[in-house]
Amino acid sequence: MSQGQSALPQNKEAQLRSYQVHLKDNIRSMYDNFTEIIRLARIEEDGQLLRPTQIDQDNYEMQVRAANIVKAGESLMKLVSDLKQFLILNDFPSVNEAISHNAKMHKENQINIDMKLMKLRDEMAADLYELEDEYYSSLYK
Repeated sequence: MSQGQSALPQNKEAQLRSYQVHLKDNIRSMYDNFTEIIRLARIEEDGQLLRPTQIDQDNYEMQVRAANIVKAGESLMKLVSDLKQFLILNDFPSVNEAISHNAKMHKENQINIDMKLMKLRDEMAADLYELEDEYYSSLYK
């Protein structure tokens, strides 16, 4: 494990080990079921069952094993979701860094917008001054 994980409390380490066990179990299940499906795909001439019966049995077993692969895949997707949630809930330094970064970015954006607004205000004031000067100095009041 990495150095960051060695500083984790005991229950978090146990949870990470549990995730590792689930990962290995699901991958092993997918591998075993896939291997068995490949084994069933072979045509065997000699058998104790009649050929149509053997085909039906093999077909059913392949469906069950395919369902087991799908179940293991769904379990892996749930594991990924749990890991993301674990990371979000337990990675406070990264969350704090992201919050600080966003606050700094928004502060810079605010300063930039304030400067543009002041420039626009100054331009409008200058234009208004010129318009007032033109109006008051006009012969057509």
